[in-house]
Amino acid sequence: MPKIKTHKGLAKRIKVTASGKLVSKRASGNHLMSAMSPKRRRKLGYPGFISKEFAPVIRRLLNIATK
Repeated sequence: MPKIKTHKGLAKRIKVTASGKLVSKRASGNHLMSAMSPKRRRKLGYPGFISKEFAPVIRRLLNIATK
């Protein structure tokens, strides 16, 4: 049986923390920023965590063993 390939597009966008959580850049932070409040623009600069419901799907695509 062949090995499962890592989804390279997803691997470039998501990182795994030391505790095993998945972190990615937040959406809506590239353009049309003038319509957003300064507080919202500031929060978009920080990374966001992937929800626990969606994490197993991403782990399977990245071939990450669950802890």
